Amino acid sequence: MRLRSVLLKIANILSLLIIGIALSASLPSFAAAQPSDLPSWLSVHVGDGEGQIAQVVLQRARALYLQKVHEGVVKNPCYFAMDATRPNDLGNGKLGRRFYIICKSNETFRAISAGHGSGRDLKGLADFANGRQCAKNFGNALDSKLTAGGAYVTRETKASFKGYYRVSGKPDAVLVRSFIQFDGEGETANAREREIGGHTAELLRNVCLRKDPHSPYADREGYVPFGQLVDYAGGRSDGCTSWSPSDARQIVTMVKNNPTTLYIYPEAADIDAVARAAAAGQSLSRTRLYWNASCLKEIRSPKFWPKGRLEPILAQYKKDHPPPPQRPTPICKRQ
Repeated sequence: MRLRSVLLKIANILSLLIIGIALSASLPSFAAAQPSDLPSWLSVHVGDGEGQIAQVVLQRARALYLQKVHEGVVKNPCYFAMDATRPNDLGNGKLGRRFYIICKSNETFRAISAGHGSGRDLKGLADFANGRQCAKNFGNALDSKLTAGGAYVTRETKASFKGYYRVSGKPDAVLVRSFIQFDGEGETANAREREIGGHTAELLRNVCLRKDPHSPYADREGYVPFGQLVDYAGGRSDGCTSWSPSDARQIVTMVKNNPTTLYIYPEAADIDAVARAAAAGQSLSRTRLYWNASCLKEIRSPKFWPKGRLEPILAQYKKDHPPPPQRPTPICKRQ
């Protein structure tokens, strides 16, 4: 029995070493910033509490930003970070703050809410759906609706007309949603192909066509879409980063014609390392790994779905389940 106990201890130590070596070997070069490199005004925001940022997330986000500034890619005095391991929906209408706006010019730090990718449940093939509170599944496959952690740079901003919606006691309002395109590198290099970016967590449901020939958005027959406005800031996205309307307006203003960096945690190497530690029953604090404790308790173990594995499954599901013929948008019953 004593020999067996000794062997188990040795196995655990070896497992810890393997996880540490694998993680350090797979992390990007910009992740080398040390805690002592952080200025005092920024280091006070480091922590695991609400509105704080985990040390590893901040270090990588700051290192990415400084790298892109050095390369001349970015001149914006502010940069972004997101910790997708933190909870989104805290219940009772309260949202978790896990998207960070960091501005070195005026030494400001702000934490806001942001949605994560919903994923999908392909009945009979694969289930990689995420709940509203915590994300378990991550990936970079096309059409997966999953968040992919890693390095991004904000690019062009496009505005698109979605339709009209009713506002109590006021004239009908227009929903024009801005979309900030992200460009990624490494595992996130297909961000443009996936149409991954940032936008307001708003959409129109139950859309019909209303006759309004005087509208600048009217089609050739004089119709415009009209629906019910839905704010899903506490929900999930199609893999993009979504913000509340007020936060989105601020961010769009900050990056329009002035790109900056966004670092999203976790990356595939982080996810795999945490999954191995969880399977071995090891404490993350002892392995020097990071995952939000409350979300890890809920999901038990995270999973990364690489595009090389998931895209063939998605293609097979699409082949087996062709979409129904698209129906024309109905005419509104009440004009």
